[in-house]
Amino acid sequence: MFGALHYLNVREASVIEAMKNVVVFVRDLEAAKRFYKEQLKLPLAQEGMTMMEFFSGGTTLGVALALTDEAKALAGRHTGITLRVKDIDTFCKELVDAGVRFDQPLEQSPWGKMAVVSDPDGNLFALVDR
Repeated sequence: MFGALHYLNVREASVIEAMKNVVVFVRDLEAAKRFYKEQLKLPLAQEGMTMMEFFSGGTTLGVALALTDEAKALAGRHTGITLRVKDIDTFCKELVDAGVRFDQPLEQSPWGKMAVVSDPDGNLFALVDR
């Protein structure tokens, strides 16, 4: 799909040290918490009144309540975020049993198995096995 990848030594060319976080906006924070923490089983690192942060020690996933019109317009879209999953077959079956909506069912592709799931606000995430 992309051809051969050529890795560069980007540390020498950039003053940017790392990616800190990626934020997804939602309209219902409690429904989002059930989805991300209980159904996707992401490790909750911290939580406030209007935001949750998952994972720690590296790049984190922020889930924030959309408080402005601009943020509300960003809720319910494909996030471009891909999560690597151990035992993706079993995990996807658990998600189906839990009522999680799949935008694309689990399928085998040339690069591995992949499915796309939706949070309660319609934010889409790809799940892959490698």
